Amino acid sequence: MQIRSQVIRSIFKRNFASYFSGVLGYLFIIAFVVAGGALAFNARFFTANEPNLDQLSQWFPLLLLFIIPAITMSVWADEKRAGTDELLFTMPANDFEVLLGKYFSVLAVYSVALLFSMSHVLVLMFLGDPDWGLIVSTYAGYWFAGAALLSAGMVASVLANSAAVAFVIGVLLCGIPVFIGQLGAFIGLQSVFEDFSLREQFRDFGMGVIPLSGVAYFVAFTGFMLFLNIVFVKKRHWQSSRKSNMGLQFGLRVVAVGTMLSCATAWAGYTALRVDATSEQLFSLSDATQKIVGDLDAERPIEIQAFLSPEVPREYVDTRKQLVGLLRQFDELGGSKLEVRYVDVEPFSEQADEAKHFGIEPVRVLSERDGRRSEEDVYLGAVVISSYDKVVVPFFGKGLPIEYELTRSVQTVANKERLTVGVLTTDANVTGSNEWRIVSELKKQYHVEDVSPNSEIDGDKFDVLMAVLPSSLTDPQMDNLVTYVKAGKPALIFDDPFPLAFNNGFGVTNAPRQSKGSGGQMSMGGPPPEQKADSGRATRLTKALGIRWDYDSVAFDVNNPHPEFGMLPPEYIFVTRDGNANSFSTDSSITKGLQEIIAIYSGTVAPDSTADADFEFYPLITTTAKSGILRWNEFVDEGGFNFFSMTPTVNPKRNPFRRMDTNSHVLAAHLKSNKEGATVNAIFVSDIDMISNFFFEERNLGNLDLEFDNVTFVLNAVDSLAGDESFMELRSRRARHRTLKRVEAQKRVFLEEANRAELQSDADANAELAERREQLGKRLKEIEEDESLDPIAKAQMIKQAQEAEQQRLNLAEAQIEQRKNDDILKIRAETNRQIRNLESRIRGWAVWLPAIPASCLGAFVFITRAQAERRNVVDSRRRDRS
Repeated sequence: MQIRSQVIRSIFKRNFASYFSGVLGYLFIIAFVVAGGALAFNARFFTANEPNLDQLSQWFPLLLLFIIPAITMSVWADEKRAGTDELLFTMPANDFEVLLGKYFSVLAVYSVALLFSMSHVLVLMFLGDPDWGLIVSTYAGYWFAGAALLSAGMVASVLANSAAVAFVIGVLLCGIPVFIGQLGAFIGLQSVFEDFSLREQFRDFGMGVIPLSGVAYFVAFTGFMLFLNIVFVKKRHWQSSRKSNMGLQFGLRVVAVGTMLSCATAWAGYTALRVDATSEQLFSLSDATQKIVGDLDAERPIEIQAFLSPEVPREYVDTRKQLVGLLRQFDELGGSKLEVRYVDVEPFSEQADEAKHFGIEPVRVLSERDGRRSEEDVYLGAVVISSYDKVVVPFFGKGLPIEYELTRSVQTVANKERLTVGVLTTDANVTGSNEWRIVSELKKQYHVEDVSPNSEIDGDKFDVLMAVLPSSLTDPQMDNLVTYVKAGKPALIFDDPFPLAFNNGFGVTNAPRQSKGSGGQMSMGGPPPEQKADSGRATRLTKALGIRWDYDSVAFDVNNPHPEFGMLPPEYIFVTRDGNANSFSTDSSITKGLQEIIAIYSGTVAPDSTADADFEFYPLITTTAKSGILRWNEFVDEGGFNFFSMTPTVNPKRNPFRRMDTNSHVLAAHLKSNKEGATVNAIFVSDIDMISNFFFEERNLGNLDLEFDNVTFVLNAVDSLAGDESFMELRSRRARHRTLKRVEAQKRVFLEEANRAELQSDADANAELAERREQLGKRLKEIEEDESLDPIAKAQMIKQAQEAEQQRLNLAEAQIEQRKNDDILKIRAETNRQIRNLESRIRGWAVWLPAIPASCLGAFVFITRAQAERRNVVDSRRRDRS
């Protein structure tokens, strides 16, 4: 069958021009871009605080469900209604050429609508710095999804004789790929039908990836629907045909075409080919991985055994898909040097026993399947084996960096020996019966050994010493640690003025300012334990490091880029590059790749002005200038008690009064000294909570929509001190933290104004209290200076005056404090209103801005057309002639 481009072009121009000949076409485009703006910039957009189109992508299939039938409803139906369909088919054009001309015309109309929606991108550019690769892949997904549904909408139009009926049928037909996943859940086959849903196939495009499987799905769907168009168009010939089984023949052809296209789509999915459009190339193997795999010794091949559940809950579908895709890339890249074995694991099977042998147990996750919430056992683990060593990754959670875990495991087992990390025994009990997750993480790469502080520390037995809460050491133990540090051996030190990691449910224990007994070490009736060196101040250690560290003061920072965590106090410090360009040192390999860390009730560290000039102080993590310091009595509520361990506890005050000092405070620093007899190579981190189990568990499970670099920072610090920096770049590899900078800047203005207002309210309250106390002093002075009173009467009057004035003063203090608190609450409520109004203004112009270009174009076209028609009308036929 000959296909003539000039015929297709003629039909295309005819249909495309007719769509914009009336106001309806422009109205549909305006409705499309306005609805898209409302969905893209909803309240969740500002809560997520990211310049992307994730919110629009979530609702885009439903938006297409109405805009696509509106575009296609007249493409065949109007021809039938006007009786021009027969005339069209008598033209020197075959059915396929007519079909292609009409399809390309509606595709062009939809492309024009998408082009006008690019104003959403202008809004993102104004508010922040979007990932352009992600934007391109997202719009590619929009275009492919719309192109596929247009073919289904044309089927609806060919079946109807009116545009209204065609619209209804189009909604129903387009709803099949949109809702097929929910339909599967309704009949109990969600896992089977989900892969055929438009939403599932679009998911990768919205992540910054253009997969061959997704493109094949949309192309196959389009081809199948266009074939149905041809079938229904040719139906008019069936009655004149001598063959009586034409319907059966075409039915078999439809089945054959559908089967062929389904097989092609399945093959495309198996190949796992994809284009990584993200700016950071997050879904492609890094250069570091390629070098490590390429340098493997062919004489000592490595095997990766992946133990995977055949079906996983929908929350883990992407994780399993990404894991399998990366394993295939490892397999292809490694050749004979690296072999990958895939093991499908069902609970209580032989494969499950094999997985258990390697230490891979199923993880029970809460999921929703077929409309029911249930717990499922999921296997997503791997073991990497060589003739030297073995590394087990028990579970690849949603947040775990899969490429890094695989590459690190391969490199670890490829080496004949591992480096060793020593963990100092302190009251933190990091390696105790409840081993901290940081130790489990270190064991994937290092040998880990306990180190006792009770005797001289032999630095030759390990490569790095990690000390958590050294302020809890006794005098002789502290001396042994200081001797080790002065010998210039690498040390990673964590201490914390207020370690919430030691909150036992009744309050915090083991804070440096608390005595040994308050940490729970003192047994009932036994002798009190030996107390902490330097009363918990760790003075000897900080002097050896050349730093100043306040053991009972914490920092706060009002910079919080996450509105969803607005209820957290400023003592939860969000360290990001957006808040302070120098928050992470770019000169250190440890922190130059970090994007965000959260520190909780962290202390601060600063260079000791009295230390020798040989000490070098390199800040690693720093707060913004919107920060300050709280002393112990300002943020701690003492008086708690644990009745089970019979020990006192402390808790943070709910709303301490904070004064910003406009200084940036260092939370972690790298310390060096080459002084003879006192060389130093240590990293001091003034927060223990940043290595608590929560961050390691969250890094694996990925339950939050945020990625914190706490774990990356700690592992980078260990690697740096151990002299092995091969994994730092790969470990830090993730999407750059992008925020709505313009919105944040305006919010900071509101917060600064609120802080100044709160300071003024506090100052006014203090001034009024001072005035009341001064009045009491004046009254007492008047009585004392009254010479007419005898000493006994004067003493009685002074006592009565003191009691009366003190009662009035107490009442006045309570009233003033209440007024101050009310003023502060009003200030904060007003600040929240200002922020909401700001978001509403941005949302308003973001929604209506896209409608302006389409409206202007429509007005221009109609005015131009009216003027042209006016020029072509003879004067005798004009109504307005004089």
